[in-house]
Amino acid sequence: MWLEILLALVLGFVIYWFVSKDKEETLPLEDGWWGPGVRPTAGEDESIRPFKVETSDEEINDLHQRIDKVRLTPPLEDSRFHYGFNSNYLKKVISYWRNEFDWRKQVESLNRYPHFKTKIEGLDIHFIHVKPPQLPSGQTPKPLLMVHGWPGSFYEFYKIIPFLTDPKNHGLSDEHVFEVICPSIPGYGFSEASSKKGFNSVATARIFYKLMLRLGFQQFYIQGGDWGALICTNMAQLVPSHVKGLHLNMAFILRNFYTLTLLLGWRFGRLFGYTKRDMELMYSLKKIFFNLVRESGYLHIQSTKPDTVGCALNDSPVGLAAYILEKFSTWTNPEFRDLEDGGLERKFSLDDLLTGVMLYWTTGTITSSQRFYKENMRLDNRHEGIKVHVPMGFAAFPCELIHVPEKWVKSKYPKLISYSYMPRGGHFAAFEEPELLAQDIHKFMGLLERQ
Repeated sequence: MWLEILLALVLGFVIYWFVSKDKEETLPLEDGWWGPGVRPTAGEDESIRPFKVETSDEEINDLHQRIDKVRLTPPLEDSRFHYGFNSNYLKKVISYWRNEFDWRKQVESLNRYPHFKTKIEGLDIHFIHVKPPQLPSGQTPKPLLMVHGWPGSFYEFYKIIPFLTDPKNHGLSDEHVFEVICPSIPGYGFSEASSKKGFNSVATARIFYKLMLRLGFQQFYIQGGDWGALICTNMAQLVPSHVKGLHLNMAFILRNFYTLTLLLGWRFGRLFGYTKRDMELMYSLKKIFFNLVRESGYLHIQSTKPDTVGCALNDSPVGLAAYILEKFSTWTNPEFRDLEDGGLERKFSLDDLLTGVMLYWTTGTITSSQRFYKENMRLDNRHEGIKVHVPMGFAAFPCELIHVPEKWVKSKYPKLISYSYMPRGGHFAAFEEPELLAQDIHKFMGLLERQ
């Protein structure tokens, strides 16, 4: 009798496991208030207000005075970028920033796309909203929300937007034409920072969902990398019926069987379903472990005491530039550490890089942006164990911080329909390789519509 009961229990567990393992669980939508003080009893102002980036002589003069007082430490001989930002090259960046960089001209460039602000959950949310200049007959644009990460901003998407909103005039098919919405994460740039603890990626996802509803979109597409990838994933977990498609160029896959195979993959990769290209991108051992340790110091600081380092960075524009631009070197290509100039100008212009820095400097948001790490580095993140059941496309760029094989992606996103090994590019895909990323988004949309 006891044997029969035991067998019945085991059988019942097996049946339950198979039935429930792909259960389409969602995150609770809930609500929040992140503004100062107590939530007002009156309803929130839902108006959408035009916004314009501005500057002043006072702002520019203050920047120049601080740059003029910079104190640098000479680099070690032959250290290149292995100790961080090389101060010899930093002198060139500083000289350009002080004497040639035209912030007023860059402000004009920032304003070439329409900017807006609106209050959601007590925070003033900034976003750009770019509509197609023209549409093929009988076609309607696809609403696409694109979300940045750290230390990036909405500006990362400026070069990819024409490939999405006006593809025919930029060498791509106009089968899919988008209107693009790029918000700033609260606490980044022109979006107001939370006044309360606990503001994480799920809260951000809920706010961006409310933003899309406020713009009149009941269904939409979403795309992201870095924090944007997690925020977009959370949106799909919160409101899957509203997300028509999800495209990522980075994925956070933690609680998963395949991540446990990392140590054994170099010997038994084929057994775990890794392709030859996966093996090339994940191993040697040096690349995957030494690289992660070498590049994760900032992560520990920002996940524990973000305000401390924030005091220094928010007070020194040169320190801020070194801290941010070092990431645009080694996260673009880890081999750039071997170069005296960090390879920065191989993929980006100093104007573009310094514009990104200025969006943190002029808004004073480096500290609040870093707090996002502390709020998200928790052991009780429910979303980590929830699969995403919306159609999904993934672009695997070869110089991303860590390669995520198709098997890993599909374990978290069962409706993966497009997985691409990209020919080149790193962490800042939209900024570095806008046409390549746009091509993959168009490819994903084509596969999605043919399903």
